Amino acid sequence: MTRLLLIDDDVQLTGLLAEYLKKDGFDVTVHNSAMTGLACLRQNSFDLLILDVMMPLMDGITLLREIRHSNSIPVIMLTARGDDLDKVVGLELGADDYVAKPCLPRELTARIKAILRRVQHQQQYTELQCGELNIRSSSRTVYLQKQKIELTGAEFSILYLLAQKAGQIISKAELSEQALGKPLSSFDRSIDVHISHIRQKLGPRPEGQQWITAVRGKGYQFIYSAFS
Repeated sequence: MTRLLLIDDDVQLTGLLAEYLKKDGFDVTVHNSAMTGLACLRQNSFDLLILDVMMPLMDGITLLREIRHSNSIPVIMLTARGDDLDKVVGLELGADDYVAKPCLPRELTARIKAILRRVQHQQQYTELQCGELNIRSSSRTVYLQKQKIELTGAEFSILYLLAQKAGQIISKAELSEQALGKPLSSFDRSIDVHISHIRQKLGPRPEGQQWITAVRGKGYQFIYSAFS
């Protein structure tokens, strides 16, 4: 059974969401404190984390930063509707997706299932070798010159899709649909944020070029001529 960890200080909301998610077949653990939620995550294994941004004592952004030091679990952030700053910061710190509050339980379930499908789909493959860059989808890990590169789940999915289609221009809409499992909405900059993060982590190729280039008005392209 898929195990979810829900961290949100709103007791009434977490009760409703947990009840709905359990009826949908998920095993849900709830914590209404960031500190107890963090302790629980460190002691147990979960498939996905649902994390509220606005919490007392330790907010969700600070908690996510702490989690990402040692854990690459997929994370969905619950944000105040229209609070784009929280969304961007969350994505930069490694959130995989966000849902605006108040949220419909059905929408949250759909986002959870989309992320889990993406992870399971990629685990069916083995690896891609692009020069000094090695992408292992079964373990969702990336190595550059034999050094492990720490990517979030969303970053890995985007890189893997681009590398699979090296040389092709992939639109942001396609990246959102296939890599993140959601349609691209108006003014959604999540793809740009994720790719900026990937570029920073990979650095330039030996010849000085970026691994991923932007094609104005069309999308992004992974630059590599052949796999070995």
